[in-house]
Amino acid sequence: MLYKSTRGYSEKFSFSDAVLTGIAPDGGLFVPEEFPTLNEAALEKLCELDYCSLAREIFSLFADDFTKEELDTCVKNAYADGSFPEEPTPLSVLSNNLSVLELWHGPTSAFKDMALQILPEFMSVAIKKSKKHNKIAILTATSGDTGKAALAGFKDAENVNIMVFYPVSGVSEMQKTQMITQEGSNLSVVAVRGNFDDAQSGVKAIFTDKAVAAKLEEKGMMFSSANSINWGRLVPQIVYYVSAYCDMLEKGAINAGDEINVVVPTGNFGNILAAYYAKEMGVPVKKLICASNANNVLTDFLKTGNYNRVRDFYTTISPSMDILISSNLERLLFLLSDMDDALVRGWMASLSKDGAYKVNDEVFAKLTALFDAGCCDDEGTKACIAKTFSENAYLCDTHTAVAVSVYEDYKNATGDETPTVIASTANPFKFGKAVLDAVRPGMSEGMDEFDMVLGLKVETGEECPPQLADLKGKTP
Repeated sequence: MLYKSTRGYSEKFSFSDAVLTGIAPDGGLFVPEEFPTLNEAALEKLCELDYCSLAREIFSLFADDFTKEELDTCVKNAYADGSFPEEPTPLSVLSNNLSVLELWHGPTSAFKDMALQILPEFMSVAIKKSKKHNKIAILTATSGDTGKAALAGFKDAENVNIMVFYPVSGVSEMQKTQMITQEGSNLSVVAVRGNFDDAQSGVKAIFTDKAVAAKLEEKGMMFSSANSINWGRLVPQIVYYVSAYCDMLEKGAINAGDEINVVVPTGNFGNILAAYYAKEMGVPVKKLICASNANNVLTDFLKTGNYNRVRDFYTTISPSMDILISSNLERLLFLLSDMDDALVRGWMASLSKDGAYKVNDEVFAKLTALFDAGCCDDEGTKACIAKTFSENAYLCDTHTAVAVSVYEDYKNATGDETPTVIASTANPFKFGKAVLDAVRPGMSEGMDEFDMVLGLKVETGEECPPQLADLKGKTP
């Protein structure tokens, strides 16, 4: 299994080198030359496995330069007891034909843990295979959850230094507290005056600076990333969509071969891209529904074929989705254009120069067949949190609520009764103020972050995870 750049760089990379490099030398993103497939029999066999064993089998399809023993060690270290429960990604039934895939039971209470606990393991093995480098400098931009998950995952990792950049006013107070109080001798956290797109663009510029790369090379070092632009971040996300399908089979919600819909709240397009990859591999997914907040650039694109980031930017109560440049969309366009790197280069050049591009009719037809999309503003998000808690006794965070709201709009518009999975990306206590204001308007007035945590617990009966509650009183 070799990997190539979406922009046509001539050299092919192994899994190890793609993970270590993070982004291709020409600024493109790594994708496999071809995708492995799972027929119905293979999928049914995977469904007999526990999560760790299933993950190892999926990883083996993409990382054939890793031995079985190396993959076993990576998986066991990443998803060990104490970091995750026995079922790392449980399904909760919300209503008839609707389930929530809870991806936030890891050490930082966000879905990023599913990838960022194992990415350091991948890198640890890969660096030993590298003949050129012996130390990694990781630069990562975050819209909130990636930062803490990356810092926790790489804490005190041998031969790794990591620097996380976050928008100074673009994360929740709990997310900021999680990042700036993270302990570790190899970690740095930097606030950026601007939004996530500014931070991400700055990191990409450093990655592709040849002078900086040459200086690192002299010292036996290399840049890498913990963002979802790194292929090692995306592969673990494919696993939980396969697992979700298997869990639905086990629960009797579907029969073998039945299709499901998947709804994902997204900004950088990585999480929903992983669901698309699962579909490409053979998981019977009927429709991929992309949920956006007020920064609805993806909704507009999926409905029109026009991508235009030249628009107002909104700081919302679902900050991990406050993104106007969705990097992972490049990977999707590469596949839908039959791996035409010239087309992708042209679109990305237009995005860089003019802030916009339009895909051709053939690609747009494929997009509309695969995806639906919708958006929800802050008021709609709060209303959905309150409604879901009142009617279903289920407490959503602000990102999951966007997905629930968009799904309801989709179902009302289409009448589609296909069994559906909603990706729930964060624990609601990470966004205490917004969630508390949703279930009890005005209650957060005058409260600090941890008063809100207590208030939310009292109002809902839900427990705050200790990894969040124990931040009280911690200093940077």
